[in-house]
Amino acid sequence: MLLGAGLLGIASAAPALGGEVGACLITKTDTNPFFVKMKEGATAKAAELGVTLKAYAGKIDGDNESQVAAMESCIADGAKGILLVPSDSKAIVDAVKKARDAGILVIALDTPLDPIDAADSTFATDNFKAGELIGAWAKAQLGDASKDAKIAYLDLNPSQPTVDVLRDQGFMTGFGIDVKDANKIGDEDDARNVCHDVTNGNEEGGRAAMENCLTREPAINVVYTINEPAAAGAFEALKAAGREKDVLVVSVDGGCPGVKNVAAGIIGATSQQYPLLMAAMGIEAIKKFADTGEKPKLTEGKNFFDTGAALVTDKPAAGVESIDTKAGTEKCWG
Repeated sequence: MLLGAGLLGIASAAPALGGEVGACLITKTDTNPFFVKMKEGATAKAAELGVTLKAYAGKIDGDNESQVAAMESCIADGAKGILLVPSDSKAIVDAVKKARDAGILVIALDTPLDPIDAADSTFATDNFKAGELIGAWAKAQLGDASKDAKIAYLDLNPSQPTVDVLRDQGFMTGFGIDVKDANKIGDEDDARNVCHDVTNGNEEGGRAAMENCLTREPAINVVYTINEPAAAGAFEALKAAGREKDVLVVSVDGGCPGVKNVAAGIIGATSQQYPLLMAAMGIEAIKKFADTGEKPKLTEGKNFFDTGAALVTDKPAAGVESIDTKAGTEKCWG
């Protein structure tokens, strides 16, 4: 039941987790291209280093119970390390503590735990910076009209995991909006923020959230989305409403489908991140920990290891560093 749900999408890079160095990868889902690529990166690096890998995924984004069940399985199997993309960055903390108390190295990928030091380390995009880049770009594109923007935020889920909060609040900061409590979505009082809705990070959710927001405010002209699948769904809703040509859509991910959507004008700009790198580095860190007991170091001046991000757009804005879709395609995934 719970365990069965957590075992959806299980895959081994070697015969079984009883090898000399065993590792687990636990992602939010096994369908989002970001997590598919992350699994590929972990599997390839595990095979290269002789690490035995098991991969688990929840049924949907936000499925904390399946992730807890997967953590229990990894502890029982005697894994040396766990790579975790938490669906609920607060609710999973007790399970993480249990794993660490058992001597297992736990590294959060992409989404920091809350608090961040509940994991041994975090390998992630600077999600706040990723949001800030698309916010600054959107503001620059609008120019003086940014003072009267009507912005919809298509976020992740009601539990407000850290990745959701960081990107959302980063966008507002880049756009010049007072975020109020930087750890909370939706408490700001800027009149330009006309709608917050959730998408579960998928296309269907993006479409439904965009429809809801257009019902609340038909004059929306800027749409922030948590990721590119949500952006694709939002575009379909905008197209159905006849608004696809006069709304600026921005996102985060940098997957190949998303970069193509930037080139096609469906997404104005996206912040590209690198899931394969996160996962491969995570496996390397687990192997090193198993061999030497050494835990991974952090990026200087940050409380996580920054795996990088780049703004991808074919409409560069003064003062906002970016790469074009040709360069983005060379680095994309999925």
